[in-house]
Amino acid sequence: MLAQTTLLKGKVLDANNKPVAEADVFIENTAFITQTNAQGEFQLSFNLQGDFVLAVFKEGLKSERIPIQTSALPQSLIIRLEALEQMLEQVTIESERGENGLRRLNSIEGTSIYEAKKTEVIILKDIDANLATNNARQVYAKVSGLNIWESDGAGIQLGIGGRGLSPNRTSNFNTRQNGYDISADALGYPESYYTPPAEALESIEVVRGAASLQYGTQFGGMLNFVMKRGPEDKKIEVTTRQSVGSWGLFNSFNSVGGKLGGLDYYVYYQRKQGNGWRPNSGFEVDNLFADFNWQLTDKLFVCVEYTHMNYLAQQPGGLSDAFYAEDPRQSIRERNWFKVDWNLFANIIEYKFNDKTKLNIRTFGLIAGRDALGNLGLITRGDDLTAPRNLLTDDYRNWGSEARLAHYFSLGSQLGAFVVGGRYYEGHSTKQQGFANASKNPDFFYLNPENPGESDYRFPSQNVAGFIETILPLSEKITVTPGIRFEHIVTRADGYYNLINRDNAGNIIFQDTIFENRTRERSFVLGGIGLSYKPNDRMEVYANFSQNYRAINFNDIRVVNPNISVDPNIQDEEGYNADLGIRGKLKPWFQVDYTVFYLRYNDRIGAILTRELDPNTGVNRIVRRRSNIADAEIVGIESFMEVQMGQWLFKKPVHRLSVFTNIALLSGRYLNSQEAAAEGKKVELIPGYNLKTGANYKWRGLSVSGQFTAMGEQYTDATNAIASPDAVSGIIPSYYVADLSASYAWKNWKLESGINNLTDNRYFTRRAEGYPGPGIIPADGRNYYIALQFKLGY
Repeated sequence: MLAQTTLLKGKVLDANNKPVAEADVFIENTAFITQTNAQGEFQLSFNLQGDFVLAVFKEGLKSERIPIQTSALPQSLIIRLEALEQMLEQVTIESERGENGLRRLNSIEGTSIYEAKKTEVIILKDIDANLATNNARQVYAKVSGLNIWESDGAGIQLGIGGRGLSPNRTSNFNTRQNGYDISADALGYPESYYTPPAEALESIEVVRGAASLQYGTQFGGMLNFVMKRGPEDKKIEVTTRQSVGSWGLFNSFNSVGGKLGGLDYYVYYQRKQGNGWRPNSGFEVDNLFADFNWQLTDKLFVCVEYTHMNYLAQQPGGLSDAFYAEDPRQSIRERNWFKVDWNLFANIIEYKFNDKTKLNIRTFGLIAGRDALGNLGLITRGDDLTAPRNLLTDDYRNWGSEARLAHYFSLGSQLGAFVVGGRYYEGHSTKQQGFANASKNPDFFYLNPENPGESDYRFPSQNVAGFIETILPLSEKITVTPGIRFEHIVTRADGYYNLINRDNAGNIIFQDTIFENRTRERSFVLGGIGLSYKPNDRMEVYANFSQNYRAINFNDIRVVNPNISVDPNIQDEEGYNADLGIRGKLKPWFQVDYTVFYLRYNDRIGAILTRELDPNTGVNRIVRRRSNIADAEIVGIESFMEVQMGQWLFKKPVHRLSVFTNIALLSGRYLNSQEAAAEGKKVELIPGYNLKTGANYKWRGLSVSGQFTAMGEQYTDATNAIASPDAVSGIIPSYYVADLSASYAWKNWKLESGINNLTDNRYFTRRAEGYPGPGIIPADGRNYYIALQFKLGY
C-alpha cells in the first residue's frame, strides 16, 4: 500500500531572525529535498511511513536535525540556524557537513546526480595551505590517488591527473568553474591554462570517471571550481589578503561582496608576481572575476559572470639528466617566454517549476589566447643566441550551452529522481607556428606575419550531446542509477605545414608546403550504471560502471616539434571505468573511503621511442612518436582515513586534533600492442604508491597543519625507457616532500604562514616534451610564505 503524500511547511531564520534563502531542507536518507525561497519559506512534499529526521543545511551556518513524528506532524515549523563558528565553553563548533576540509557530494545537488559515484569536495576555508601559490600538493591532499605535476611554483597552471592519466594542464578532467567549461577548447584542446585563485574558491568538486555520462567524454572525470559568493547577511563585505614569500613573491587579493535587495554580488582582483626558484623564472599575473546574482522571483534565478586572467612568465626550460644531477637550480634557456590572455563569459538561469522540478541552463563563451616563445630544441644543445626563436600562437573563440532538468518522482513508498540534459558546443581555435626574433625579450610577433614559417591551422569543432540519468530506489536502503549519453562530435583541421630539409651547415636544400583539410565526424552512445547500498545513515557501499571516450585533439592531429612526431593515422580512444567502494563513518570520529577501481583504456594514445627518417637531414633518427600505442588496463586501490582524535577521546574537546592518511596503490600494463617495444610494459605516469598523510591541530582561532607526501617512481613513455639523450623520456624517481602551515584568526584579522618542502629536497615530477621544457622540470626547493587577511562588512 502506497504512503499518502504529505506537505510539510516551515520557515528558516538565522540567529538574528532574518530569513535564510537557498537553504537545503531534506529528509535524511531519502531523496526528498527542497530549498527555501527569498523569505526563508519552504514546502516539502513527501510520502513516507513512519517517523523521520528533517535536516536543514546552509553553507556558513550550523546545520539542524529535527526528529519528526508523522503521528504528530506540525502545521508549520520555525527553524533557526546559528552561526557556524561561535565560542561556547571554549569549544569551536565547526561545519557539520565538512570534515576538516573534505566532504562528499549528496545524491542530488542542484540538477546533477552523484549517487553511487566516487566524489570529493574540498572546503577551502577549512584547510591550511599556501593559497597564494595555489599549492596543489596541499589543496588536494585528501583526494586519493591524484598525481600532481609541480612544474609551476607560482600556481598559475594546475596539473593533476589520476589512475594513470596525464596531469598535463589537467587535460584528462572535464574542468569547470561554477558548472561551465573553462578549458581552452573542450573538444579540440581540453587543456586548462587558467586556474582560479584558491583564495577565491568556496570549494572544489572532484568526480571520478563515472562523470562521463553527465559531463562528457573524459576518462578522468569532472573537476569543478565553485567560486565564493557575497554574504547574504551583509550589504557589503570587503576582504583584503596580502602575501609575501620566497624569491620575491608578492600576492595581493582583494574582494568585495554582499547583498543589495535582490542582488547578490561578488567581485575580486588578484595581482601576483615573483622571481621563481630558478633563474629566468619571473612571472606577473592578473586575475579579475565578477559575479552578479538576481533572485527575480521565488522561481526564477539569473546569474551573470565574467572572468579575466592574463599573465606573462619567463620559462627557464628543462634540464638533461646530467644537468639536473649537476645543479637542479640552473637554467640554460633565457629566451623562453609564455603569455596567456583569458576571458570567460557565463550566464546561468535556474527556474524552479515546483518542489519536484527544476531547470538549469548554462551558456558560456571563451575569448582567449596563449603564446609560447623560445627555443624548443634539444636541451642537450646550447641556445644559439643569434638564431630566431620558435613562436607558437593559439587563439580560442569558443562557446556552448547546457540545459538540465531535474525531477523527483514517487516509486512505491520511495522517492526517485532523474536528470535529463542536452549540450551544444562550438570550438573555433587557430594555431600558428613560426619564427620570431632572436632577442631575450618577450617579443610575441612573427618575423614574417603573412607566412609564419612552419604551420598555420584552423581547428573548428562541434559537439551535440544529450543524456539522461536516474535514481531508482529498489528499497529504503538500495538504489540503482542507470544512465545513457549520446554524443555527436565533429573535428576538423584545415591548414598547412612546411617541410624543410637542411644540410649540415643549416642551409635550406629543399622546402615544400603541405596543405591539409581533414574532417572527423562520429556519433556514439555511452552507457553506465551505479548501485548504492546504505545500511544506515553513516555508511554507504557503492559500485558503478561507465563507458568513456576521448576524441583526438589538435595537438594529436598536427604539431611541429623537434622532440616529437605524430602518427598521421592516430585514432580516438575509448574504454570504461569501474568502481567498487565503501565510505562513511565507522564511528562519529572515524571517517573512511576505500575504492577499488578498474580502468580499461583501448587504443590509448601515448609516446614511444622509435626510429624514423628526419625530414631535415634525410637520415634515420630516434624520435618520440605519439600514436595509439595499445590497449591498457589499470587497476588500483584508493583509500582515505581520518580520525578526529579529540572527538574520540573527549565529549567536548577544547583542543582538536585530526590525523589523515591517503594512499593509492596502482598498477597498469599495455596489452594487444602493435609495437613490440610496448607489449606487456607498464603504463607510464603510474607511481607504484602515492601516499599523503598529515595532521591538523585546532584551538580557538589557532590552526596548525603538517603534511608528508611520498611518491613511487614512474615511467614517462610506453617503452619504459630508463633515460633518453633528450631527457624527455625516462624515469621520474621516487621522492618525498613535507609541508608545514599555520593560521591564527582574531576578530576581523587572520594571519597565515608556512614552509613548503620543509626538508629542502631535490626532486622532479615531470619530463616535458615541449613547453615549459623540454626535459626535466625541477620542483621548487624550500620556501616560505606569510599572508595577512582583513575582513570588514556591514
